[in-house]
Amino acid sequence: MEYKVPTMAEMAMNGEEPEILFWVGCAGSFDDRYKKVTVAFVKILNKIGVKFAVLGTEEACTGDPARRAGNEFTFQMLAQQNIQVLNGYGVKKIVTACPHCFNTLKNEYPELGGNYEVIHHSQYLQQLIDNGQLKVEGGSFKGQKIVYHDSCYLGRANNIYEAPRDMIRALDAELVEMKKCKTNGLCCGAGGGQMFKEPEKGKKDVNIQRIEDALQTGAGTIAVACPFCMVMMSDGVKNKEKEHEVKVYDLAELLLTSMN
Repeated sequence: MEYKVPTMAEMAMNGEEPEILFWVGCAGSFDDRYKKVTVAFVKILNKIGVKFAVLGTEEACTGDPARRAGNEFTFQMLAQQNIQVLNGYGVKKIVTACPHCFNTLKNEYPELGGNYEVIHHSQYLQQLIDNGQLKVEGGSFKGQKIVYHDSCYLGRANNIYEAPRDMIRALDAELVEMKKCKTNGLCCGAGGGQMFKEPEKGKKDVNIQRIEDALQTGAGTIAVACPFCMVMMSDGVKNKEKEHEVKVYDLAELLLTSMN
């Protein structure tokens, strides 16, 4: 299936304005696994005729990893660069598939002059299902057990627990929960800059603990809504040598396969 991704520059040139700016993020642009999530989300938008645009080469990292790792100078530099571009285009509404980008754009850019309505793709897709723009059929996931892993930056940091779960229910799947979920959720082990360094010595890696929690539920599909979680949970599945039985998908991918 072909898909189209217009840029803000092209739209501005034609005197057009998109309904939403899709913030792709570093993982969505460069990580081979997460590029598939970007494509899935774009295909959904194309399919239902949402007018959107991306910044393309004008998009820089939000600066989240730099700030979490303590490099405030780099964060400020990246943030100001992005805000200048966003404000230059008069962007009002941003949707992103990365909770780290979401949290930074929503909660940390306003103090630097970047004020936007920022929505995570799980909330956005759930809204589209609710208002009937997006029609979902259970299809390939009907009756199957799916366990959802809460991203820290969606859950505890921004109180988004229900939209991802509602999406899974919309697939006619059986949503199962790990013991540690929602407000009591456990990090995948990548947040706070941990993604980019080796773990400290301890009894067990966090992502191994988390994948054990997920496997205990007996679900054949682990749903995630974050590129960091995607890496950690997929690595956990490989560590347990379960990659043939258990699959890790982003919510957008689950949705695309179930659209009529």
